[in-house]
Amino acid sequence: MLATPAEMVPTGDGWRHEVKWDGMRALIDVRDHRVRLFSRTERDVTVAFPELAAPVAALTDFEDVLLDAEIVVMKQGRPSFAALAERFNVVDAHTAAELSASAPVTAMVFDVLRVMGTPVTGRTWRERRALLTGINPSSKWVTVPPDFPDGEALLAATADEGIEGIVSKRVESKYVPGARSDDWRKSVHRRTASYVIVGWRREQAGSALGAVLLAEPTDAGLAYRGRVGSGLAGRRGVLLARDLLPLRRDTPPVVTGVPDVDAKDTVWVEPVLVADVEFHGLSDQGRLRQPSWRGLRADLRPADLLDPIPNPDPNLDPTLDEER
Repeated sequence: MLATPAEMVPTGDGWRHEVKWDGMRALIDVRDHRVRLFSRTERDVTVAFPELAAPVAALTDFEDVLLDAEIVVMKQGRPSFAALAERFNVVDAHTAAELSASAPVTAMVFDVLRVMGTPVTGRTWRERRALLTGINPSSKWVTVPPDFPDGEALLAATADEGIEGIVSKRVESKYVPGARSDDWRKSVHRRTASYVIVGWRREQAGSALGAVLLAEPTDAGLAYRGRVGSGLAGRRGVLLARDLLPLRRDTPPVVTGVPDVDAKDTVWVEPVLVADVEFHGLSDQGRLRQPSWRGLRADLRPADLLDPIPNPDPNLDPTLDEER
């Protein structure tokens, strides 16, 4: 279940409000004394976050549960998406263990979909929230963040703390797997979205990567949204160039709306990598305004930006199926 952008923060007793954590959405499946983590595209990411397995198993009072959470890396009291992005592609247990020491994650658990083997998605948010109190975490690795009655005050507080924003939830709403629902509404200080990388350009004075060209998947194909260079200086640009070099192609992918000035001297790549950027809305031409780089999204594929997000049935084992 995903949130829709809010025109304004909803008010009244029918809503509660939570901090919008800047991280990676994950399902935490606890079954038969075993903990597994799945990305929102159903990819098994358990090996990437070894520090979560034991705390989740120890803190859960229920034997068979499915939790909805946001995995974050906290730096100086706020989430760091850049630090978290380094852990997306980790499949080696030794590397994961090293990263868990240098950039440990916290699971911000905000919903429960299955309890004692029984789906609870048909219960209201208020009832599901009450079930989460049974977890009662006291660990730096797993926590159930508080919810608040005053969304406008919480939004102002997140701005002061440099946090992305808030999510407002209708207290009588049911959980609808895979749906983007108006019962959950997000209010953010600066918009964040995912786009497909279709090419890159060198710095004006050198050969290093200076900017990447981005496109949005639509029903009619890829639509150009502009280029982003802010945030790609130094090590970030070097690492991204390493990922893009093997994807180089001689001809541009089919992307509508790329102006000649942006196409000139661009190194085109296969449109297979997804990246997150922050920006201040779109221009009249559909271009990103003041974009800045946040990081690659190894947990997403280009098709995920167009198709509904597959969320497992809470009564089923969300086993990874790479062919889906």
